[in-house]
Amino acid sequence: MRPERSGLVALLLVTMVWGTTFPAMKLLTTELDALQIIWWRFLIALVVLGPLWWGMRRHEKLWGCALGVLLFMAFWLQIEGLARTSSNRNAFVTGLNVLVVPLIAMAVMGRRYGWQLWAACGMALAGMVLMFHEDAPWNLGDTLTLSSTVFYAIYILVLEECARRTAKQPLRATRMAAAQAAVMAAASTLALCVRDGGSDWTASAAHLPTNAWIALLYLGLLASVLVVTLQAWGQQRVDAMRSAIVFGLEPVFAALTAWVLLGEQLGWAGLSGAALIVAALVFSQLSPSAETAPAAL
Repeated sequence: MRPERSGLVALLLVTMVWGTTFPAMKLLTTELDALQIIWWRFLIALVVLGPLWWGMRRHEKLWGCALGVLLFMAFWLQIEGLARTSSNRNAFVTGLNVLVVPLIAMAVMGRRYGWQLWAACGMALAGMVLMFHEDAPWNLGDTLTLSSTVFYAIYILVLEECARRTAKQPLRATRMAAAQAAVMAAASTLALCVRDGGSDWTASAAHLPTNAWIALLYLGLLASVLVVTLQAWGQQRVDAMRSAIVFGLEPVFAALTAWVLLGEQLGWAGLSGAALIVAALVFSQLSPSAETAPAAL
């Protein structure tokens, strides 16, 4: 399998797991707030990834920590938004990174993309609109989620730039995941200390129901350890624009999970939208990459 194809498969697995996290996080928002969810999630991940900190190269620590800061902001804003809007709306707005990534790349990095990739972005965006069209007005939760999407789009672009600058000595995905988990755990600890002072924020977790603990373990082990590692590995092989289109499948997997776990169903418009997003992904793989090389960050 060519490196780009293997990277694509890795990112598809990442997106599939991401789609299943929305119901899990929505469940946890009734028991814990956003910072507590992040703290527990990445504390669990750090237990697994922590030993990898030793033997980490200097540039892996620097890039991993920088990416960890961006990831923390994206996660925090996304979960704050999820507590104030539906999981479907949250998944839809998060999926807008398919459009935010190329817009930031053009504005900041001076990139230019061919019409085929823009067409693929448009198809994915139209598909998400069909899937999650609601008459409910835009709310604070949607705004927080959109802010999260901007941070995550920057994260995707920085991860690509990181891979480009370290091509001669590729970064090890597991070490990058360990550095990001450490930053996420440290940042959420600091934020909780500032917000809550000396109070014991772990006390609320002592009385979590069993299904909430299952959700936390799922988020900490599969959705953090495995997914963050796979994304770091996959994006060394797939450019940011195509990565964003792959991530556009996230609402599709979120809708499937909501259907299985929550009984939510899609009508003809939703099914058409899901098909359009899949078509956009296929079309994007037939299209040329950016016409100009990215400027250095």
